[in-house]
Amino acid sequence: METETSEHILDTIRRVWGYDSLRPMQARAIEAGLDGRDCLTVLPTGGGKSLCYQVPPLISGRTTVVISPLIALMRDQVRALELNDYPAAAVHSGLDAGGAREIFARLRAGALRLLLVAPERAVTDGFCSTLAVLTDAGALNSIAVDEAHCISQWGHDFRPEYRRLAELRRVAPGVAMQAFTATATPRVRVDIVEQLSLRDPEILVGTFDRPNLTYRVRARHKPEEQIGEAIGRMNARGGGGVIVYCLSRAGTEGLADKLRGLGHNAEAYHAGLDPRRRHRVEERFTNETLDVVVATVAFGMGIDRSNVRLVVHANVPKSVEAYQQETGRAGRDGLPAECLLLYAPSDAGKWEQLIRRSAEEGHADEAATRAQLELVRQMRRLVTSMQCRHRALSEHFGQAYENESCGACDVCLGETEAEPDSRRVTQILMSAVARVDQRFGAGHVIDVVRGRDTEKVTRFGHDRLQLFGLLESKRKTALVGYVDQLVAAGALEQDPEFGTLRFGPRGVGAMKGEIEIKLARPIGTGSKKAERRRGKGPAPAPTDLIPEDLALFEKLRSLVRDIAVERGLPPYMIFTHRTLVDMIQKRPATLDDMRLITGVGEAKLEAFGEAFLRALHEE
Repeated sequence: METETSEHILDTIRRVWGYDSLRPMQARAIEAGLDGRDCLTVLPTGGGKSLCYQVPPLISGRTTVVISPLIALMRDQVRALELNDYPAAAVHSGLDAGGAREIFARLRAGALRLLLVAPERAVTDGFCSTLAVLTDAGALNSIAVDEAHCISQWGHDFRPEYRRLAELRRVAPGVAMQAFTATATPRVRVDIVEQLSLRDPEILVGTFDRPNLTYRVRARHKPEEQIGEAIGRMNARGGGGVIVYCLSRAGTEGLADKLRGLGHNAEAYHAGLDPRRRHRVEERFTNETLDVVVATVAFGMGIDRSNVRLVVHANVPKSVEAYQQETGRAGRDGLPAECLLLYAPSDAGKWEQLIRRSAEEGHADEAATRAQLELVRQMRRLVTSMQCRHRALSEHFGQAYENESCGACDVCLGETEAEPDSRRVTQILMSAVARVDQRFGAGHVIDVVRGRDTEKVTRFGHDRLQLFGLLESKRKTALVGYVDQLVAAGALEQDPEFGTLRFGPRGVGAMKGEIEIKLARPIGTGSKKAERRRGKGPAPAPTDLIPEDLALFEKLRSLVRDIAVERGLPPYMIFTHRTLVDMIQKRPATLDDMRLITGVGEAKLEAFGEAFLRALHEE
């Protein structure tokens, strides 16, 4: 950051956003935007990817058009930018004709630095004509594609409308196109570059690991009590927002009812609710008057609340990418947060059924369907493989994890236990796969070793095998995990299309006992061992403050809420918890001192500086 351009970048982010530094990938992405180079930037949720396309147009004096998939996301981004005196607008279906005309007039007059638009609108003839005019006038800085993983059929959230965005290259030749996403495996990154026709792009991939998050995986057992326990841990560390994800609409309603019955202020959220009720729940959560939302995955992309301290998955998500994105909504301010995943063996099967049914109804491409099914199996392996969760997530996205132990997941915190009979269990499972001729999936193999007389087991005569029922004392949940651990260890392989199990390169050695694979399982909720080990993990207050400062922190939070209510904005848009902590630790005495606080740009300094100085120093 020593060049004149870099100093200009730093001056801009200090003045507008109140930040005094950038992460290396942010700086390089911003410089690519200023140099007119195509770029793919992958930064995890909370990694600051929006700054990468917001800064260049301020410096260049030209407009950047941002493709964004959600109206709520666009609205919130515009409101937050306007609070920083940044000229931005969004065109979406919620605007009336007069509002849209006013925005396009500002665009033609060169008064906007950022214009957000949905992918469907971006490829219409009318919008393409506007882009062509801006391009001919030299007024277009770049085209930024947010949530760019949506363009890839190998990703977790494929949206066909994104495929047409490459057409914008013909409308705006010579204009840089930049893609941004929080979740993309190496394969998805290659597909994004190809589908958007990026020209010799700079590929920037930030660190996927989120060290402030503690990951826990538990077998699902009375989920309302397990979630209540996690909320209790969170409240003991200062409280915050909670998002609980469920697979079905009925699941959100039922679980919200049970949580309310335990005394938690919880509301359900799903696409089947009345739109006014959905909006009210979303608004209350954003404004911090509601802390627990039980939702389908429809909730979250447009929510930017920075102090979410707990994200719970009451069912296994459909992919590691979805899990990374959804858990990424916790601890966006960089302060500690927890991610709890509750699972049952049937979860992955339900996802596979949904994917197959959707493929049949929509006549989906077979390759795309197989890719989606493989994503589900990767997620199941992540859940059941007893290795460091931070390491597993990093390696899934193609990054090495250097630490021997993260100290922030159930595995590294000692909340799992070894299977004492690993060698025998491994040999029985491997022998079962061999005896059924490597033609069946995990569910059938487990039914055989547990001695279950299912129709399928009986029909194929597998109830007459010598190993039938040898593991009848083992829980199905544990055996599902062991099979996935054997897959992860290379003893077994799973057919990506049919799910059948076959021997991997280490299979024969594992079956003969020549190779020992150590199996492990989560400690059951409620066990004495679990109670002894629970709470060993780091539990700093989310505010990073000494106890004597907590009262002042609450005072500043109250001031933030009052201002937010007065302006009709979410509290995090005024100041995040990280900014309040910085104020308390640095105790600015003047407005010039306040300029040194993280997150206090010039517009916010002028609007709120005096009020927060008084609150910091009055008795």
